[in-house]
Amino acid sequence: MNAVEVSSLRREFPGKTRRSAPVVALADVDLVIESGEIHGLLGPNGAGKTTLVKVLSTILIPTSGTARVLGKDVVAEAEAVRTTIGLVFGGDRGLYARLTGRQNLEYWAALYRVPARQVTATVNDLLDRVGLGGRADDRVETYSRGMKQRLHLARGLVAAPRVLFLDEPTIGLDPMASLDFRRLVTELRAAGTTILLTTHDMAEAEAVCDRVSLIDHGRILATERPATLGTWLAAFGWVEGQHVPAEVAHRLAGIAGAAAESRPDEWLRFLPSTESARADILRELVAAGVTAVRTGFPSLEEVYVRLVGDRGMDL
Repeated sequence: MNAVEVSSLRREFPGKTRRSAPVVALADVDLVIESGEIHGLLGPNGAGKTTLVKVLSTILIPTSGTARVLGKDVVAEAEAVRTTIGLVFGGDRGLYARLTGRQNLEYWAALYRVPARQVTATVNDLLDRVGLGGRADDRVETYSRGMKQRLHLARGLVAAPRVLFLDEPTIGLDPMASLDFRRLVTELRAAGTTILLTTHDMAEAEAVCDRVSLIDHGRILATERPATLGTWLAAFGWVEGQHVPAEVAHRLAGIAGAAAESRPDEWLRFLPSTESARADILRELVAAGVTAVRTGFPSLEEVYVRLVGDRGMDL
């Protein structure tokens, strides 16, 4: 059984006025997440990532289409879905600031009906796993933003969920805490937990995800393994040359079908659209006396920018 199955899923929100067209947050999304997989959902602000997580976690009802978690419909069988999932949102919401970290987790353990005899051991283990054992009995209002995010992670694991939804889980974490988070996620996968991770961090997606879906304007643009997305965008890779004469760069840009991209230290990158164009560029660089040449494939970040577009601050 797949952990998540989404078919023709659509979610609309009312427009600003009665006459305004509805705002489409999800536009006929199809997605399958296999059991035991870490699946990344990558996209800019307003792309629909959080809306999809809220539908899958039964917080929002879809306008149309279907979504199933472990075979259970998120609308018709919402209660059954909730018993199998964990949910972590970024930010400060969802924690009780005047309670201690331990008390927060004990409260959530009670809500999730963790057996009373298991609560103390479960809470202590989770606090240690997220590095909060030494601050367990301090009020959450004294925690830093990163510490609160660690507590969010612990809260999401209280009920030992089979499917875990992580919405921007590393917001506010320092680099070492982010590294610990990646280790924790891989440990959870090894234990059989399925994870859907939304993130803006391309390095994080490449490091931990088995597959990644790129989403923009409520539509899934592509779903592939992180490494495959790069080769899918530029099947034959890029070519770079250092100290390339201007006239040579102009000629090679014509072969590649696009202007060369400037890189640090006077490197120029060409993105040929065919294998033969790549070979022609390499041959021309050597013939022009360029001695520093290298090739490679785009990173996930480059794939993201090229597919979604460099829209800056625009939504």
